[in-house]
Amino acid sequence: MSNRMERANSEIQKALIEIIHSKMNDPRLNKIVSVTEVKVTPDFKYCKAKISVLELDQAATVAQVLQKSEGFIKRELAKMLDMPQVPKINFVVDKSTLSAIRVEEILRTLNIPKAEEENNSDDDE
Repeated sequence: MSNRMERANSEIQKALIEIIHSKMNDPRLNKIVSVTEVKVTPDFKYCKAKISVLELDQAATVAQVLQKSEGFIKRELAKMLDMPQVPKINFVVDKSTLSAIRVEEILRTLNIPKAEEENNSDDDE
């Protein structure tokens, strides 16, 4: 990926985080929403923004709220970024983060007994 694309992805990601956290007043968007990755197409017409939410059951709702607010978000991006055109943004839930959270929840529920010390078997000899 070119430096230009990487820089655009990084700048859009930072701006999206700022817009979501400080300029949007929707109560369904809590401060735990994060933009984990941004990928803009080479022609800068489209952009995929992966979002992460700590509460699994809210992920789809948050993605819908952001998608419906795309017009507002694009206007704010245009004010913040020096780009010839602001890309159309597609918000998607970051599945890798959801998977990691789910694995962590499963691990917490496991009841694994503590292993006995190996030295105990050596003392019997």
